[in-house]
Amino acid sequence: MFTLDISSIDSWLPSSKKPLVIAGPCSAESEEQVLDTAKAIAESADISALRAGIWKPRTRPNAFEGVGEKGLPWLVNAGKAINKPVITEVANAQHVEKALKAGVDMLWLGARTIVNPFFVQEIADALEGINIPVLVKNPINPDVQLWIGAFERLNKAGITKLAAVHRGFSSFEKSVYRNVPMWEIPIQLKSHFPEIDILCDPSHIAGNASLIAEICQQALNLGFTGLMIESHINPTLAKSDKEQQLTPSNLGAMLNALKPKQTHSSNLKFQNKLEELRLKIDEVDNALLKKLAERIDLVAEIGKYKKDNDVSILQIERWTEILESRGNWSKILDLNPHFIKTILEGVHQESIKIQTEIMGQQTKVDTK
Repeated sequence: MFTLDISSIDSWLPSSKKPLVIAGPCSAESEEQVLDTAKAIAESADISALRAGIWKPRTRPNAFEGVGEKGLPWLVNAGKAINKPVITEVANAQHVEKALKAGVDMLWLGARTIVNPFFVQEIADALEGINIPVLVKNPINPDVQLWIGAFERLNKAGITKLAAVHRGFSSFEKSVYRNVPMWEIPIQLKSHFPEIDILCDPSHIAGNASLIAEICQQALNLGFTGLMIESHINPTLAKSDKEQQLTPSNLGAMLNALKPKQTHSSNLKFQNKLEELRLKIDEVDNALLKKLAERIDLVAEIGKYKKDNDVSILQIERWTEILESRGNWSKILDLNPHFIKTILEGVHQESIKIQTEIMGQQTKVDTK
């Protein structure tokens, strides 16, 4: 497994207050707007860095696509005015060159960029030998391997100041969120790269300012290192994503109301109780695995019986019956039916695989 050579975000973006916060407008729209927003944020909140989009990748060409290169000095000067480093999004080597030349301190790669390894590699090549901090947002779709690959490409180029940003995932399913959180994906990333710090972008998950606080708290509950939040001096006049931007004063109030979680506790009573409960979970997991092994043996036996009697593997009536009956059982046991369905689908896929292998086995013929 590829191991990242990275440093903790605290070593290159220190903050006097946790969680670490990066905040600023979705887009740099004018020099006055960026500076006024930065000053208002500095008065209301303790942030670690100022953000603003210079180039905006939009779905439709007539949408506001950012002011471009001329906005870079606006952002840099606003950062100097509040004594904070600044960060913006880059999508190609040309963006990298212009941002670095203007004095931008940090960069982030957006969700639309991460989906294409060619784009990521182009940026990695442009950054080779320049160990600037780079934040990597998750791809649009829940593909953790694309996310992992982006970190590997950047790290191979010598970038060690790396961190992840979870901004949710596009979905056709109806949701209250602009991008569904799917918290299990950043958890998978953390399992693959335990050393990586993860920030949450609640603005793009929410799509609505009223949902941002609860998403921030959920991220902190899960142990995320920090937050990347959009804030505008006057969101109603914003040229992009006005619904999901907080005013600086609302940003400060929300941050003060959050309840950060510590990753560890020195309380001996807590540690002992936690260990006791974890041992019980280990026992239950062991019993579950034994039962799964028992079920797999039965699946294999049924597969052989089907083969001997020329019966097809998939029995849709039986599968439908299982989903319905187990769904009812889960309700009786006060379990989430969707959770149980997800588990059953995984078990069913493995059962189909096992019986397919059995069906493919050739019957030995005695030629003597």
